Amino acid sequence: MALRAKLIGRARESVPEGTFAVGSGLMIASVTSYLFLIITLNALPQAGKAGFGAFWGLIFVAGPGFFLPLEQEVGRSVAHRRAKGIGGGPLVHKAARLGGALCVVLVIATLALSGVLTDTLFHGQELLVVALAVGLVAFFCIHTARGTLSGNGRFRPYGEMLAVEGIARLAGALVLVAFGVDNAGAYGLCLALAPFAAVLVAMRKERGLLTPGPDAPYSELSNALGFLLAGSVLMQLLGYSPLLAVNILETSADKAAAATFTTAFVMARIPILLFQAVQGTLLPKLAGLAGAGQHDDFRAGLKRLMVVVVGVAAIGSLLAFTLGPAVGEILFQDFDISNTNLGLLATGSGMFIIALTVAQALIALEGHARQTFGWMVGMLVFFAVISVISDLFLRVELAFLIGSASAALLMVFFLVRDLRSGKTGNLDDLVQGIESEPLEI
Repeated sequence: MALRAKLIGRARESVPEGTFAVGSGLMIASVTSYLFLIITLNALPQAGKAGFGAFWGLIFVAGPGFFLPLEQEVGRSVAHRRAKGIGGGPLVHKAARLGGALCVVLVIATLALSGVLTDTLFHGQELLVVALAVGLVAFFCIHTARGTLSGNGRFRPYGEMLAVEGIARLAGALVLVAFGVDNAGAYGLCLALAPFAAVLVAMRKERGLLTPGPDAPYSELSNALGFLLAGSVLMQLLGYSPLLAVNILETSADKAAAATFTTAFVMARIPILLFQAVQGTLLPKLAGLAGAGQHDDFRAGLKRLMVVVVGVAAIGSLLAFTLGPAVGEILFQDFDISNTNLGLLATGSGMFIIALTVAQALIALEGHARQTFGWMVGMLVFFAVISVISDLFLRVELAFLIGSASAALLMVFFLVRDLRSGKTGNLDDLVQGIESEPLEI
């Protein structure tokens, strides 16, 4: 036992503080989020299931899409100030004002489009519009809080925040099921309110986060914030494009299609679930290289990361093609989709996490504009593919797969060119990017 404790102690000393806490939080969040979706979709009738699926896709396009870049830049900028002995309070305040203004615009747009959203995407579930508006505020709060925590080196509450958010969602869904609630909006509110609970729990004992310092111009956040925002929204839009497209493209004869496709889309997230499961062990290994002073060993860390990502994508796709439908019938009521459809969706998810990982490497090499261009090309390819195929499921599945593959290939081209030209990245930046990847189940 003494030897084991000694080895664990050495392992913890070899990686940056908080890596294990963040990794554990990611693992808990991924498992509880997946369980939340299974419970929710089984509790809802057909129309509610389809409406919730569209809400799920839309809130994760808008929430992390707009506010995750703010978290990343707040964390980076506050950490930079802290390293220089400068208080980061003014910078956090400035970022909060910027994010708050963006949040107000998004909430107003949501309420203004409430009729269109209810009729077109949410299948008459009016409460989902309220959940979307509340969720946007919640995502603004949690991403700002997470950026402030990471910038101040408070990684334990950061990981706690990840875990509590997932647990709160799951607990809320279990309570609704216990009372027999089958309204999609109620489950949407569980998802929307969970970030508030996570912030309250994780921040309850934190003090000294907003230390006084010199005024912060907006340029201190990042000269590339515009590219980060555009790339983030395009990335999330591509990630949830099949789910949103099915709800938009369905005809009156396909009303059951959106409900069926929603459960299939959850099953097709197998590669993402697998990657989240290994993040908790992968991050300490990558961070160990940085912790050992090998900050310039960017190629070695990236190679190790890509081997894992490609392996996870391949295994997830294989499982979807072979065992996916059988497992889907166990997990979901009325699960009815072929192994081909499910396999294509899972392969698209695998290509998406490959593209996402390459994008993080480009960002670490200061290739913000290039990763944004990659995601834009992926979306353009998606729209091109759905315009030439008529079958509802096949058109969105192939569009997702080919669009994600196009984005990945283009960004790999940019990455290889950058590395061959002698550009070097910081492994710490890559690790932090992987930690905050918006791989929401």
